[in-house]
Amino acid sequence: MHHEIGAELRAAVRIVPANEATWDDLQAILTGPAGRCQCQRQRLGDHDWWRMPESERAAILRAETHCDDPRSTETIGIVAYVGDEPAGWCAVDVRGVFGRLRGSPVPWSGRQEDKDDPSVWAIACLIVAKGHRHRGLTYPLVAAAVEHARARGAKAVEGYPLLTGGAQIMWDEMNVGAVGPFLAAGFAEVSHPTKRRLVMRLEL
Repeated sequence: MHHEIGAELRAAVRIVPANEATWDDLQAILTGPAGRCQCQRQRLGDHDWWRMPESERAAILRAETHCDDPRSTETIGIVAYVGDEPAGWCAVDVRGVFGRLRGSPVPWSGRQEDKDDPSVWAIACLIVAKGHRHRGLTYPLVAAAVEHARARGAKAVEGYPLLTGGAQIMWDEMNVGAVGPFLAAGFAEVSHPTKRRLVMRLEL
């Protein structure tokens, strides 16, 4: 079960735009299935992602994050450190760039939304590194993602978390995040399109 992060851990957490992190640090977070995905499934959509070799997925992510380039003004996510250890990744960007979201019924069910509205951002993926899981790290990650989007002109931020009901969840479902961190960051439920998924939104 994910709980709110403790004060001691919160003090040790530092979160930076991904371009201020190193590529090696980001890859240390993206292991196992997340390493195979390279955070491209949400951006490319299942069809294009499935056919692409892992090395190509990584090359795209590297270009999009601008890791190792602290002077860049462009990146597509944020990286969390606990002390000096790379511990978490969050993909946050304009909602319309995420091809998998565009093609999924979840974000659009029962709503009249312009898929191309550049002022609406989305938190599409949350990954916590092995050794740092189940400590509440997604709480500061979601909060920092909101500030990252706000600083870049977002008028609203959405998330599409999973209702866990206390059950063990497979990683590829859980990477959308749990409801708790979104509630804690001030998000409100907009719709409940499937039994286990919510659309949550924060107006900025």
